[in-house]
Parts: sequence; structure tokens; C-alpha cells
Amino acid sequence: MNANNENDIGSHEEKIKEGEKLKDNLEKGEEEKGRVNFILLGKDDLRTDSILFISFDRKLKTVDLISIPRDTYLYRKGYEKAEQRKINSVYGDHGVEGVKEALYFILGETPIDHYIILDYKGVENIIDSVGGVEVNIPFHMKYEDPTANPPLYIDIPKGVQVLNGEKSVQFLRYRKGSNNKEGYAEGDLGRIKAQQEFVFSFFKKSLGIRLPLVIKNSFKEIETDMGLNEALKYGKEILEMEEEDFNLFILPGVASYRTFEGKTLSYYIQDEVKTKELMEKIYKASKKVPVE
Repeated sequence: MNANNENDIGSHEEKIKEGEKLKDNLEKGEEEKGRVNFILLGKDDLRTDSILFISFDRKLKTVDLISIPRDTYLYRKGYEKAEQRKINSVYGDHGVEGVKEALYFILGETPIDHYIILDYKGVENIIDSVGGVEVNIPFHMKYEDPTANPPLYIDIPKGVQVLNGEKSVQFLRYRKGSNNKEGYAEGDLGRIKAQQEFVFSFFKKSLGIRLPLVIKNSFKEIETDMGLNEALKYGKEILEMEEEDFNLFILPGVASYRTFEGKTLSYYIQDEVKTKELMEKIYKASKKVPVE
């Protein structure tokens, strides 16, 4: 699996070689700082509507979160159609292990220790269990799509408000209005930033309630390779953190239209150089390994 443009496909060994310095450095970071990496997948039927990479430094007590745009370009040999060249299609074809492999290469051969998968109903139940999440809605969100799975009806007025589980799912799924007029100024990147703010608001609410209790109550709503005791252990450690210990990022890149087999779609093209710089920054590695 490769995250490069199609012309670079076939140079799998070269990509691995180029990433060796960063890989060695990341492994040192794992050993020296007790870092654990997660991916959080928001599932939309057979596709992933949201992909988050979460890196928890257990010694420094910091969390770095990188949102991976759902339209991130990813070429996979044998999957030539336009819609198959997006990272959000990987889950339906290869499951969570396929997503882990894709992110391993996209993030410079960064190890991924655990996964967490949520569907819409799980999100709704978890948000209701904490009494809702406060969000500043930037504009009136109104949208209808009875053919979606599940059917999508969104109507959230503008302004600061506490969203219950149902409204939270509507907020997280919103991309643009039915008339294509009301939407985020930055398009999908604006949506990602809004989702990040929501996740951060949820974390703050959970810390105030008692995060281990939230984890215990939410565990039945998620699919994960962690046991409850392990998840509770991380939750207790995160309780020692302050709001400023959470850092939010978006995978570096730009939006671009590409045409494959006669079909033109919008893709998010990763900037590999800036991604390398970001990963080194997260791992506090820039002083050890110069960015080339």
C-alpha cells in the first residue's frame, strides 16, 4: 500500500529506505518517552467518515491529534477507480488492519499500537452519557438526505449550545447545506477543524466528570483491540493533563482534482515533506534528526 502519487508506485523499497531515519527516531521516541499511538475511526457504513491519529506521550503527559482528511489520496494496486483512491475506502476493502497499514506509511512509518472504532449510534450514546457537549455552531446547519445510511436530517441553529447525542451526530456529519450555499469556508478542512473542536470539548467535559468512568461506560459502544483495564490505565494518566497539553493538527497537504477512468473527484494530496517535519516535531525529534 502506498500513499504516493501513481507515478511513484513501485518504489516501495525506496520509500521504506527514505523513511529509515525517521523510523529509527520514532522507535527511540517510543522507548525513551513511553509513547502510545491510537487511531480513532468514525465509521460511515463501509467507509470511514473520520480518521484521527492520536499520540499519547505518557512521560511528558501530552496528546497530539492529527486529523486525516477522508479524501486523502491513496493508491492501492488493483484499486484503480476514482472513488477507490481515497483513504476512506480502505476500511470497506481491508478492514482496520488495512487502515493501520495505510497510516503507517502516510505518517512516515509511525507505529500504531491500538485502534478504536465508533459508529454513529455509539457516538450518540457516548455523548448522551456525559450530558451533551458544548459547541459553537458557526451557521445554521440544515440538510436532508433520506437516501443516506442511516438517513440524514440536520437542523441545528447558529450559536453556542449544548448538543445531545443525536444533534452531535448531525453536527459531525454535516458537510454543506442542501442548497450547497451554507457550508464551511474552508470546505472539508473547515469541517475537520470543527470536528477537532468538538473532540476537544468532549475531552474537557470528560475530564471534568471523571474520565475513567466515562471510558468504562463507553466501552460497550466501541470496537477496540484494548482491554478495559488497559483503557482505564491510560484514562487515569490523562487525568493528570491540562487543556494546553492537547495539540491539534491536520495532515499537511492541499486539495486537488484528479481524473481516473473518466471520473473526476476532489482529493487531498499529502505533503510528505511537511508530514515528516510534523512527525519529528511531535516526537521531539527535530534536534536529533535534521529535516532534509
